[in-house]
Amino acid sequence: MFNNIYQYDLKLLMWCRKSSTSHHFISLVRITSKSGDGYLQLLLPAIYWLMTTQFYNHFLILTILTFMLERLLYFILKHTLCRRRPPQVIPDFKSIIEASDQFSFPSGHTMAAFTLAGLFTFYFGVIALPLYIWAIAVAISRVILGVHFPTDILAGALIGTILVYIMVAL
Repeated sequence: MFNNIYQYDLKLLMWCRKSSTSHHFISLVRITSKSGDGYLQLLLPAIYWLMTTQFYNHFLILTILTFMLERLLYFILKHTLCRRRPPQVIPDFKSIIEASDQFSFPSGHTMAAFTLAGLFTFYFGVIALPLYIWAIAVAISRVILGVHFPTDILAGALIGTILVYIMVAL
């Protein structure tokens, strides 16, 4: 079963990499990936704080606790599962960028992006749904740049989304 998932994962990764021939496209993909580095996770709650104080304390506490748990889960999963990145597993495969750490599962960029999108959608409703488009773009950019397998980003999206639902329910 896992071999079948890996083969599908590999085929999808290689298909995504075919789009890496356009320099303009890759520049856009790099910018999209970089936007998932964590700056928006700090900037958007700060902007909300500047705009209003209504419900901010609850939102701020929920955001801080959720991201603390998100980072803890990310670290535990990365260093427990130790899945190697595509360039380490696939002969003659080169990523377009240098990964920030050694392991690929789950995608931390994707996990954090979906966590942010989920938190804002919970608080603001459908007006915040464009954050999911951004989160999806960040996730796909990580595969196109060659630092993640597709299942890494699927896991990151799922974990980030489930984490928000759990934290909101608590």
